[in-house]
Amino acid sequence: MKPVSSAIEPGNERSTRARVARLILEHGPVTAAALGERLGLTPAAVRRHLDALLADGMIEPRTARPRGQRGRGRPAKLFAITDAGRSAFEHAYDDLAGSALRFLAERMGAEAVTEFARSQVEGLLRRIEPVMRTVPEDQRVNVLAQALSAEGYAASATKAKSGGDQLCQHHCPVAHAAAEFPQLCEAETEAFAQLLGAPVQRLATIAHGDGVCTTHVSPVRIRESKETGR
Repeated sequence: MKPVSSAIEPGNERSTRARVARLILEHGPVTAAALGERLGLTPAAVRRHLDALLADGMIEPRTARPRGQRGRGRPAKLFAITDAGRSAFEHAYDDLAGSALRFLAERMGAEAVTEFARSQVEGLLRRIEPVMRTVPEDQRVNVLAQALSAEGYAASATKAKSGGDQLCQHHCPVAHAAAEFPQLCEAETEAFAQLLGAPVQRLATIAHGDGVCTTHVSPVRIRESKETGR
């Protein structure tokens, strides 16, 4: 369902507003200044779109005090996507997926759901595994993030402070179904480990109410672990 305010706006306004919302989804929480720089918008234009998104409940304001200035300085104003805003992005088939999985579980049992979840990620494995063989190991997480983004997961990869890499998925098209059927997340995690050739650990998921699906990728490769017997 489209926000009421967008129904009477010109097409270019709706398009720009959608881009603002998408950037907040993918990179938020983010400041208005950062949004303006990325989109080439004036401060007034950014404020206009942010005010409309706030009024529609698509985003929410947050504050973050600059590092190293405890108790001093003006807190930075950030904008983050809300549950309502997240649901506006490609969730059209989430309810249908949940209904189908419930039907499958009732008729054939939980194991059938697990098999279905694994079959869903097989396509991802087939598409990405050949590419993974051609890139250096230290670039595989970035390549996986790009592949996931192409499939609508708005993924990003960063180096983890504790070592290894951190893979974040800022959007999940089947978040509600995954909340009821964790097999979907489990199968995806198994696929990540296989693609990256490294141990992975899920730290947070949108399905469980977290803002982002976060996966830690260990710097220790599975092959090395097997060779050393550790």
